[in-house]
Amino acid sequence: MTTLQVKDTVLIRAGERIPADGKISKGTTSVDESAITGESLPVEKTHSEEVYAGTVALNGTITIEITKPANETLFQKIIELVQQAKDEKSPSQLFIERFEGTYVKIVLAVVFLMMFLPYLLFNWTLSESIYRAMILLVVASPCALVASIMPATLSAISSSAKNGVLFKGGVHVENLSHIKAVAFDKTGTLTNGKPVVTEAFYKEKDNQNQTLKIVAAIEKYSTHPLAQSIVQFTKEKGLDELASEVLDMKTISGNGISAVVDGDHWKIGKADFVGKEDAMSFLHGVANNLAKEGKTIVFAKKNNEITAVFALKDTIRKDAKNAIALLKKHGITTVMLTGDNELTAKIIAKEAGIDSYIANCLPEEKVTHVKQLREKYKNVSMVGDGINDAPALASANVGIAMGEGTDVAMETADVVLMKNDLTKITEAMAISTKMNKIIKQNVFFSLSIILILILSNFFQLLDLPLGVIGHEGSTILVILNGLRLLK
Repeated sequence: MTTLQVKDTVLIRAGERIPADGKISKGTTSVDESAITGESLPVEKTHSEEVYAGTVALNGTITIEITKPANETLFQKIIELVQQAKDEKSPSQLFIERFEGTYVKIVLAVVFLMMFLPYLLFNWTLSESIYRAMILLVVASPCALVASIMPATLSAISSSAKNGVLFKGGVHVENLSHIKAVAFDKTGTLTNGKPVVTEAFYKEKDNQNQTLKIVAAIEKYSTHPLAQSIVQFTKEKGLDELASEVLDMKTISGNGISAVVDGDHWKIGKADFVGKEDAMSFLHGVANNLAKEGKTIVFAKKNNEITAVFALKDTIRKDAKNAIALLKKHGITTVMLTGDNELTAKIIAKEAGIDSYIANCLPEEKVTHVKQLREKYKNVSMVGDGINDAPALASANVGIAMGEGTDVAMETADVVLMKNDLTKITEAMAISTKMNKIIKQNVFFSLSIILILILSNFFQLLDLPLGVIGHEGSTILVILNGLRLLK
């Protein structure tokens, strides 16, 4: 097996996955970089531009020169960043474990002393001293204290699971209520992840259905996401397939597609491909206004004139605006981290109601921004769905993955939204807050009961049966209090 070395050249055909980071030395192509950036729309790449391992060349043939060894590729960095995630115990559980170890040693020492000191110092009989020591051993046992956390934690996890939120451990339930800022990925998290046709303009309104049918018939043979979106748009209109045959079809890498239908020559694609001057002047420059709204524009040209313009956009999820509003209502800062361009990021952030955004983020840059947020807000959550989000999910105090996201994201995250509903985040935070409140109640109650029983025993107000009832009863009450979260 041959290992690629720096400066090696590799020929990549349409549909093939790029094996290593490099620069294009020859050719032009559209590259699906969703594995790296999370963005669903392909990126046009030409001579001297960088390409990354794990991405896919959708069309055209390119030759790349390898610029990085396999262990230094961007994809490998993502894997290494994910591996930095570590299992943790909750702060409360760690406190109980530290406290319990010391406490038990102290109790055993005091029990031993109580067997003899009251006999020697307070004129108790030896049998009374030993009896009181045995009662102390029973009532001072930290059973209720130990049971203060786990029943409440398991109840919170179970209740959340029924509500479509999967926690991977008690530490994450406990930490979620302390979150002060939430960072969101854009594509597939705040948005649906696929471009859809939002608007279509035709030169001949009376003939628009026929124009759309011809465009869809040509685009049907393209693998480009924009082409598939136009085909889907046509199906949603309920239009039948075009009866005429599509001939002489050609795909021009990074630009568009051309074909002949009923003797007419059609071009579908970018403004430069169909004729920029004609495209920009179509219907008094409607394309310029659409572009300012962050939409991707596809032009259709029949022979020598533009006949249609399609505006496509990745739309906001139905639950996103409500989820952001709920988080802001609770005083939580929201930030969007996206690999998309500045204009699109700005528009999506405004539509969703996000406080701030950072565009053009590669996976390692998302990690940097999450760490900066942690320095500022201490407790930060990251919500994402893609491979590219995994390092940031691992770096956040609580990583939250969408249930329809990639396996890597769900494996890395601490919490999974199984129903893909962002509003469940605030509901999970409410359960987290309730759980922490119940744990504090249980700890205070269990310590108070232990102290009361110890003092009652020392003043000879308690016998062994009552001591057992007090000890076991407090443990049962603590467990029942924790199970309230199952409601």
